[in-house]
Amino acid sequence: MEGFLEGCKAALQEHVQNNQEVHVVLGNEACDLDSMVSALALAFFLAKTSSESKAAFIPVLNIPRSDFPLRTESTFLLREQGIPENFLVFRDEIDLVALHKEGLLSLTLVDHHVLPSRDAALEEAVVEVLDHRPLERERGPPCKVTAELVGSCATLVTERILQGPAQVLDRQTAALLHATIALDCVNMAPEAGKVTPKDDHYASLLESRFPDLPSRNAIFEALQKAKFDVSGLTTDQMLRKDLKALSGKRASIAISAIYVNLPVFLDRPGLEEELHSFCQEKGYDLLVAMTISFNESNEPFRQIAVYSTCADLREAVCQALERSTDPSLHLSPLESRYSTLRAYHQGTVTASRKKVLPIVKGFLKVWEGSHCAAMQPAAASPCPPPRVETKGAEGRCPEPDGRAAKDPAKPHRLGDDLVDDDTVLPPTPMNSLVDECPLDRGLPKLSSEALFERFDRLTATRGIPEESSEKK
Repeated sequence: MEGFLEGCKAALQEHVQNNQEVHVVLGNEACDLDSMVSALALAFFLAKTSSESKAAFIPVLNIPRSDFPLRTESTFLLREQGIPENFLVFRDEIDLVALHKEGLLSLTLVDHHVLPSRDAALEEAVVEVLDHRPLERERGPPCKVTAELVGSCATLVTERILQGPAQVLDRQTAALLHATIALDCVNMAPEAGKVTPKDDHYASLLESRFPDLPSRNAIFEALQKAKFDVSGLTTDQMLRKDLKALSGKRASIAISAIYVNLPVFLDRPGLEEELHSFCQEKGYDLLVAMTISFNESNEPFRQIAVYSTCADLREAVCQALERSTDPSLHLSPLESRYSTLRAYHQGTVTASRKKVLPIVKGFLKVWEGSHCAAMQPAAASPCPPPRVETKGAEGRCPEPDGRAAKDPAKPHRLGDDLVDDDTVLPPTPMNSLVDECPLDRGLPKLSSEALFERFDRLTATRGIPEESSEKK
């Protein structure tokens, strides 16, 4: 695998210069571990087995290179397997549209099957799809479609590889696939509701082929720990790692989930300047940072920070959060050294970002019908009421003057629009631990916001009384 990836950039450059076909294996826009490993492994397999093709097989990670450090579980696994990040090809390093216009592009989609509207021009280039979600659209011949509701797309890639020549699969590729299946299927625990017999079967085949692979439990614990390790991230990266946004004509609000204790976050050097730069660069007028941490007894607790240089907006949002009754957040003030930031302890642990988003939406609707002070701290002129819109997989939050803001890191959802967090999906299609981690019944402790919000969804659908901790 490593040797193949090392040669990908040179092969891409050579084929572009010589007007030769380039076959891209493209993961989804989340570029989580499943998407990355599926793209790398399938491209490797196609390159080894497509002897009659003169194409260069190139796995492409569907994010800018600058966003890759946010995928901490992916960077961890690559380091563990000795694969340098500079061997990878990212979406901002290849012009797929230009290749397609020149008739040089063939496209295989893994871990998704619906291209966003901005990539609509590439639809004609799609020749194959491998996905583990329910199909939203049909593709006729000659496009080959493999779609099955398993826990991990890596399972389908493993099946494809093991159906080929035995010598193609090396230990490095097997380790990537095995680790991904273990993470996506929550350590193969049946009570998690993600694993299928096929996932377990192919994980077992990889283990029988390479007995020295790490145990499922060991790799699962290591990956889930790495996924929520933000110690090496900048403030900007921490805020972008798990970000959603709501925007109006002159009020744009970002809501970030942060996996550290709030006092630790507030003690970061130069934090106020970094928050100002983040909001200014991305076009946000206010930031709500929701933290989740665990105490010494491994019990979760939540805290909230509200930042804005506009005192009126900051005060209005704080009042909306403090006065909310659906749900009641039970906020108690925490000390803040910054005049532009209000900090709270959140007494209602079960109120995740999924539940806070409607509060902010409701605030914007009220704000829409009122006259407000201008967004700039020193200004006094009224601003037009905002219209409420949720930032989708393709959309951008407008700046106060209506221009598009720079595009922050986007959570992946199917198609062009964000799927509501409350949407009840089949038990297997999503592949992110953040989105889909379920009940913890004897599993390794998951220090993730996913663990809590997922429980809410299960209680809502099964009528189970809500407990004091929540799953995302």
